[in-house]
Amino acid sequence: MARTAAAETAIAPKALEELYTTMCRIRGFEEWTSELFQSGMVKGTAHSYIGQEAIAAGACLNLRQDDYIGSNHRGHGHCIAKGADLQRMMAELMGRQTGYCRGLGGSMHIADLNLGILGANGIVAATMPLGSGAALAAKLKGSDQVVVAFFGDGATNQGIFHESLNLASVWDLPIIFICENNQYALTTSYLKSTAVERISDRAASYSIPGITVDGNDAVEVYRVIGEAVDRARAGKGPTLVEALTWRWGQHSMRANLADPRTDEEMESWMAKDPIKRVERRLASAKGVGRKRIKEIQEQVSSELDAAVEFGKEGPEPTEEMMLASVYAPHKDHEEPSDPGTRELNFIEALNEAMRQEMERDPSVFILGEDVGATGGIFQATKGLMDQFSADRVRDTPISEATFCGVGVGAAIVGMRPIVEVQIFDFVALMMDMIVNQAAKFRYMLGGKDTVPLVIRGPQGGGIRLAAQHSQSLEAWFTHIPGLVVIAPSTPFDAKGLLTAAIRDDNPVIFLEHKLLYLGSTGPVPEDPYAIPIGKADVKREGKDVTVVATQMMVQRALAAATQLERDGISVEVIDPRTLRPLDEETIIDSVSKTHRLVIAHEAWKKGGFGAEVAATVQEKAFDELDAPIVRVGAPDVPMPFNDSLERAVIPSQARIEEAIRSLF
Repeated sequence: MARTAAAETAIAPKALEELYTTMCRIRGFEEWTSELFQSGMVKGTAHSYIGQEAIAAGACLNLRQDDYIGSNHRGHGHCIAKGADLQRMMAELMGRQTGYCRGLGGSMHIADLNLGILGANGIVAATMPLGSGAALAAKLKGSDQVVVAFFGDGATNQGIFHESLNLASVWDLPIIFICENNQYALTTSYLKSTAVERISDRAASYSIPGITVDGNDAVEVYRVIGEAVDRARAGKGPTLVEALTWRWGQHSMRANLADPRTDEEMESWMAKDPIKRVERRLASAKGVGRKRIKEIQEQVSSELDAAVEFGKEGPEPTEEMMLASVYAPHKDHEEPSDPGTRELNFIEALNEAMRQEMERDPSVFILGEDVGATGGIFQATKGLMDQFSADRVRDTPISEATFCGVGVGAAIVGMRPIVEVQIFDFVALMMDMIVNQAAKFRYMLGGKDTVPLVIRGPQGGGIRLAAQHSQSLEAWFTHIPGLVVIAPSTPFDAKGLLTAAIRDDNPVIFLEHKLLYLGSTGPVPEDPYAIPIGKADVKREGKDVTVVATQMMVQRALAAATQLERDGISVEVIDPRTLRPLDEETIIDSVSKTHRLVIAHEAWKKGGFGAEVAATVQEKAFDELDAPIVRVGAPDVPMPFNDSLERAVIPSQARIEEAIRSLF
């Protein structure tokens, strides 16, 4: 069972002063934010932390600069308590280039990795898996850093809350989960949406301590979190702390909903003003008194005035800066000119790339379902746990959203995780962590930080796994700025591109077709090598028609080209290899030579990746075309189980041949 913390903890006057100063900074910052929002200087919205100051101040007073915090949409107080610069924070709220995120993140996304601030976050509950990733990174590095993940009571009804607590407990991660229970999620009382009386009771399900504390008593919060921090530093794992509190304002400054909270509730909670409670203790503390309190208030007021002026004077961000903030520069690589004669199959090539990169770089590690002793259901990681230990090749619970988020969090703090998706259809469960976290993190921080993460696994049909295990989903990811999307078709490309992906400083979606696992062999150099990201490969030269094909369709296009050569049709086959960024130059150069284009992929034709290639050629090489562009893809049906129907759905060599012939 959870326990409730006792009150009236002894505290040194110096620490009490620090608590009071931090809380005054938070209160004053939020008051200024409200005023600036009303005047139009702060746009969009902001979520006030007034009333909850004791939690951030009490928790962060226990932390070192190299410890981490993860914050949420109501995150100003957390950032200030961890030491964030008030001027840069205010500039960010005003959308200025001098802000923490250079005006690209705003109120809900302030971060500073130099201070251990992983970032405020607009997605409910996201801080928990991201924080767990930072905690795992600390553990892998052998440091004694700890992580605090702040979230609201509404987040505890998200599945990712339960997944994160379970995973953190299983792995004994040095993380403290702090639920700031301010009684209402937007306008819904937690009593009407939560099945347990105390949120801290849920800790028992995961065999970790659960404590409920008066979140308006900064001193008691300081003590309780201090014990949890000590426990985490000692390697004893996570703690869940529920801090009971009250937000004085509505959910956000933009809220236009009726406030369901009664006047009686408001008056009762505001009488427990956390700042006044510390002020009374400070006034009676030895060697402090009212004079020192007034000095602190004047100091904070002066700091905030300067912050507001700094924000107002900051320049607006530029479009050039914005566009440059999406991707970290890709590393320069030189592709081997001679692949040699040593033959590997597709899985062996992937395995060798991961093994060599793990040998080269201790920050590389693997996590996913069944990746350890068994090597995954397709054996791509076989033997790696034996060589590198269960710490660096980690079997996870079946909780895709959370272990993907752990990968993102670990990447943010400097590791290079490889997250395996057992079957790529399951990536739907990871989409928030991929699209809202990994893809946007660098951009929302103004292009300053990196997310060196690889998410890899098998996609596509052909082995009768039916509709939920056979999809080709690359178009989802090529649509998202911030992601790199790679889809190799040969063992040589698989090793070289996976090596490049692991070394890249961007989140990479690495797609591996299941049929390529089953028998594709080819020459692969033994030494490590990396293929440049964004460089297509002309698999076969020709002069009459260009075929752009991906993954399994490359083999079928090459076979079609061989067949058509007998009829005097010369086919050039291009494998983009990297779907985002796309090597438009190689494709357009080829079309300018052949004047005809066929695009073949296994995914659905409608809305598929081929439509993007077609549009690009239409826009940039229309005058070079002597015939309409033809796309070959799957019809608009989910993958059937029946083998004859599955073969009918997946584009065949014959269909590619037919598409090419139609142009003549």
